Amino acid sequence: MTPLDILQHKFKISFRGFDVREVDGFLEDIADAFQLLMNENETLKNEIDKLKQDIQKHLSREETFKLALLNSQSVLEQMKDNAQKSAEVIIADAEVKAEKILSRTSNRLVQLQEDISELKRQRIQLEVRIASVIEAHSKLLDMGRGEQKAMDEEDAKVKLFAQSV
Repeated sequence: MTPLDILQHKFKISFRGFDVREVDGFLEDIADAFQLLMNENETLKNEIDKLKQDIQKHLSREETFKLALLNSQSVLEQMKDNAQKSAEVIIADAEVKAEKILSRTSNRLVQLQEDISELKRQRIQLEVRIASVIEAHSKLLDMGRGEQKAMDEEDAKVKLFAQSV
């Protein structure tokens, strides 16, 4: 039965029968509701078919993923083994390099300590030289002050003599 069958169905009219307009209106409402249900039913059937196809695709993919997972687990184990071996080689190489660096650092430390000792010795010599130069200049300044004082005294005498004359 279709909505069109419902709309086209005619009832017999008898004396004191149903109101024709009311029956027709009711039939139209039922036909509209039935059409909506049929459309929804068709949409749901199409959706079910699509979902069945999707399920089949997903089941197929699941099998592919299972196989890929098994293969990847095997490859992963091989990669772990290789990485472990590589890490051991890298660590051994790093240890050798570290030993070389420590050796060079130790040699450099000894050299720096010797350089520091030499610089301290040179500083002490330089301090002694500067002290002797300062002392010599101080004596020269003292002598110069003495000579200046003597010259000032002579100048004072000359001024006195010049005033007296």
